[in-house]
Amino acid sequence: MKGIISIQPHVVYGHDGNSSAVFPIQRMGIDIWPIHTGQYSNHTQYQQGWTGRSYPADDINAAIQGLDNIHQLSNCQAVISGYLSNTEQCTAVNQAITQVKNRNHSALYVCDPAIENHVEASVHFEQIQTQIIQQLVPISDVVVSNQYELEQLTGLKINNIEDAIYACQRALTMGPNIILIKHLPIVAEKTCTMMLATPKVIYISQRPWIEFTRSPVGVGALVTALFTACLVNQMSPVAALQHTNNALYGVLELTRDNNSCELETVSAQYEFVEPTFNFPLQKINFKKTISTT
Repeated sequence: MKGIISIQPHVVYGHDGNSSAVFPIQRMGIDIWPIHTGQYSNHTQYQQGWTGRSYPADDINAAIQGLDNIHQLSNCQAVISGYLSNTEQCTAVNQAITQVKNRNHSALYVCDPAIENHVEASVHFEQIQTQIIQQLVPISDVVVSNQYELEQLTGLKINNIEDAIYACQRALTMGPNIILIKHLPIVAEKTCTMMLATPKVIYISQRPWIEFTRSPVGVGALVTALFTACLVNQMSPVAALQHTNNALYGVLELTRDNNSCELETVSAQYEFVEPTFNFPLQKINFKKTISTT
């Protein structure tokens, strides 16, 4: 049985982290083996707060070793890592990727940096950020980030689409072969823009902006899950971008129509297989300014 390992936190109620990734990947016909880095009652947008805790990093090591004991790491087609709450978890993910790739050289590592935009940066979060940049990004095959995270990874400020292209080019020199930006707010108002960059091509895909009274949580994890599943299903990166963007819009539209503050991933499950919408892609002509070899 082949599958995808997803190393992220889990929420009991709602959709975020593994709770946002597991069902969509399954609905796309792929088994997923979630390793929870923590468990929480719900995500943090609820005014009543949340309960739960982060799990020890050794739990990641133990789960990976257990899969290896039953000779299943060779059947792992991809590993996703999302939000990590401490440097020990970063180290454990690094070790997990090494172990998986030793068993299956073609397995993809998809890194979602999930670097939070804190008003006041702490030493703790700076250490996690440093470890992600120095240890995880260099061994990744794909990085799925938002604009802020790409700025942190590359040290470049993004003010326009040219800056975004340059930042993607720099990120590609750090290790990955594919960069997917979940949203570039600097491109156009009332529009959500995604950008895909490889050493050879850059595409953008746009969809209408959907207004929410309270934006649903877990969208980033859903994007990463959908894009990874597309790649595992042998779609090209460009086709994966289009499918991800189309499916995501369908989920968000139904979430808005149902006046829900949680992603309607179950009600909108048909979107993962055959999206309702078909937004066009635009190829961006660019001048290679940084060597990616």
